[in-house]
Amino acid sequence: MADTIVSVKPSRGPTEHGVSFREAFKVWLRVAALSFGGPAGQIAVMHRIIVDEKKWVGESRFLHALNYCMLLPGPEAQQLAVYLGWLMHRTAGGLMAGILFILPGFLSILALSYIYVLYGEVSVVAGLFFGLKAAVLAIVLQAVFRIGGRALKSPAMVLIAAAAFIAIFAFQVPFPLIILAAGAIGFVGTRTGHGWFAVSGGHKAAAGKILSDADSALGEAMPAHARPNLQWSLRVSVVLLLLWLAPVAILYVTLGADNVFTQIGVFFSKMAVVTFGGAYAVLAYVAQEAVQNYQWLRPGEMLDGLGMAETTPGPLIMVLQFVGFLGAYRDAGGLGPLQAATLGAALATWVTFVPCFLWIFLGAPFIERLRSNVAISGGMAAITAAVVGVILNLAIWFGLHVLFADVTTLQAGPLKMEVPMLSSVDRASLVLTLLAVLAIFRLKMSVMTVLLGSAVLGMAWTLAGMR
Repeated sequence: MADTIVSVKPSRGPTEHGVSFREAFKVWLRVAALSFGGPAGQIAVMHRIIVDEKKWVGESRFLHALNYCMLLPGPEAQQLAVYLGWLMHRTAGGLMAGILFILPGFLSILALSYIYVLYGEVSVVAGLFFGLKAAVLAIVLQAVFRIGGRALKSPAMVLIAAAAFIAIFAFQVPFPLIILAAGAIGFVGTRTGHGWFAVSGGHKAAAGKILSDADSALGEAMPAHARPNLQWSLRVSVVLLLLWLAPVAILYVTLGADNVFTQIGVFFSKMAVVTFGGAYAVLAYVAQEAVQNYQWLRPGEMLDGLGMAETTPGPLIMVLQFVGFLGAYRDAGGLGPLQAATLGAALATWVTFVPCFLWIFLGAPFIERLRSNVAISGGMAAITAAVVGVILNLAIWFGLHVLFADVTTLQAGPLKMEVPMLSSVDRASLVLTLLAVLAIFRLKMSVMTVLLGSAVLGMAWTLAGMR
């Protein structure tokens, strides 16, 4: 398999596939505008437009790229856009596709963030986010079952998921350590010959006739620019590393380690290398640090931000932008609060997504060699299992702070966990959450329908003075 990427067949070149850069710009803008519903929905939209409608790449090449992106930290849908854009139009195409994929979501969440801090106490706006919190809690529960159904295929995977949940919920073990431990267990387990850590292919192909690579615009041959090139890889890596880390270093030197902008840059740079499992998984660690350690926002506000990300186009990980926005808004220093908040949101977005381009441009030419390594695949399977436990912790953490007004901390030695005061249950939140759970699990309603319905019910409930 590793030899495929260095095929000696003649390349069609960057323009011989017949797709102009201008046409690609319009298509990727359309993909970005329709990228609602989390990674599964975004990948489905990309498949429908890029494979089924435009026939730019074949089914096999699409899944080949997706499987690689699923091995990486960060949002796989956005990285898949970068990968496909790079395949079609070199580095410029990857940059265009990746930037367009996040731009609508960034602008939408920025606008909603302004509304949130300026008008959040207005009854209609407060009711909107009250309803969204209930829906988001139900959606996170759905993610536990959806990812668990795919990942927990053996006793070893179930044990890893359970251990990850106990570690983060009861002992406050940092998310990166859980990821590293799970990956090491899966890697060693696969190397020693155990089949419990084996993984299957990525997302299933869409129903209907499968487009072959030979019948696609790109064709079967590997483009010349997609072959391994150490000089190009080193050059692009240096440029992207400077774009990613130089601003953080400048902030650290000029403003100091305790400045909110330095903290945002450093914290979300760490997030960029441990965000396996998508937004739901990493939010558990973000909540642990941003709420409890940095005190940038309150628990309920994390749900508000996730509600924004769920209802706007782009990756769900864009919720980190809202965290950076509120952190800088509340610690503006010599800047105006909105000015600082805007810079905080932009900084969080920058250090979250610049590494995504690095992973693709650096690693994509070596994709075949990476995918052929069975031990690495076993490690990633174990990480996915651990992510199930982490997301379960996130669901419980959200539930505690959405459904109860008072939560206390139980501590005994290394054990440290939050427990609710049962008498403080918020009945309105409980009713809306149960309705959202019923809509998703029983009635099989779409995420967008549940979000919109919960928002309307939340506004009506608040305006009626029932909470």
